[in-house]
Amino acid sequence: MERGCTAALACTFRSSSSPSPVSHCPPLLRPRGRPPAAAGAPHFLPPTGRRFSYCSQNKFLDTSKGLKRYSLKTFSPFGRPGVSLNDADLVKDKMLIDCGEEQDCVLDGIVALGKFDALHIGHRELAMHASKSGNPFLLSFVGMAEVLGWEYRPPIVAHCDRKRVLSSWAPYCRNVVPLEYQVEFSKVRYLTPRQFVERLSTDLRIKGVVAGENYRFGYKASGDAAELAKLCEEFGLSAFIVRSVMDTAKGSYNGATPAVNSSDKGQVSSSRVRQALSVGDIEYVSKLLGRKHRLVLTVSEYSIKERKNIIVPKSCMVNMPPADGFYENCELFNGGYLGLCRVVINSETIDIEMKDESSLSPDTFQEVQQLGIEFG
Repeated sequence: MERGCTAALACTFRSSSSPSPVSHCPPLLRPRGRPPAAAGAPHFLPPTGRRFSYCSQNKFLDTSKGLKRYSLKTFSPFGRPGVSLNDADLVKDKMLIDCGEEQDCVLDGIVALGKFDALHIGHRELAMHASKSGNPFLLSFVGMAEVLGWEYRPPIVAHCDRKRVLSSWAPYCRNVVPLEYQVEFSKVRYLTPRQFVERLSTDLRIKGVVAGENYRFGYKASGDAAELAKLCEEFGLSAFIVRSVMDTAKGSYNGATPAVNSSDKGQVSSSRVRQALSVGDIEYVSKLLGRKHRLVLTVSEYSIKERKNIIVPKSCMVNMPPADGFYENCELFNGGYLGLCRVVINSETIDIEMKDESSLSPDTFQEVQQLGIEFG
């Protein structure tokens, strides 16, 4: 399983008059150093009128739902720790955390398995194959970073933006929008490959699975795609193993970069998307994603200077931005399309200059707002 998940945060914006709280924002980014400004980058003067103060970070980590693994730990014949499916504490736990008690959200469906951080063209390929044999679903594993002690990384796609991205996949999936459901990693971490497939079959009652050829699953990633296919056959499930979508664009990718993980064999991956974003290679990012990258900002206090400029603190970013610098030909969204803009990302703020000053008005923004910037 690949790494990654998100944690709940609370952002608070303060103006000079009164506080305006916004609860349960996604994780905020840690400021990075500012590289030399790109040639021709405009200088933004401090805006007049209302302006933001800051977004404060407050992480909430709920461990009350975690599996009591020490009391449930057993040992399989292969010497690997496992959790018996007969344990009452495990059986009563819902496998899907965003589905009802009956756990019938993916009933008779074809589920694509993986960690779908970037929702890139390789992930889209899995959904496309799932749609050929039934109703397509994505099962995403969440909570891995907290459980495994990984350093926090902002998501590539904002959680609130994932349904929009999946909707754009419908033309590739027989005009069906794939639905995504989440599996809490702590509830399946200690399952052997056999136990995991058994739960897919008995608890979720799916019809089949789709996975990439490099997919790993089970405790300590002990199962591979071949074992998945074998176990699915044993439990009466269809299994479709899909070849990796290879990265033909290359772009700014450097095979020696440490940003790309050891499992990289030239395929499109979330690691390559992150690496491309980190150096500001927007064209390459767009090819890997199959769409423009959208940065989501949660704002409640905004500044408009001469009806064209919006300045938002960098701590209000919901997902991963491109590198600090100057970006032309961007598009701004606020529920609907607002217009073309230029964007400067620096060490503290994101400065947005609309190309058409009539795009913004005092009524453009509501009290609590999410802005989306598409880079392209």
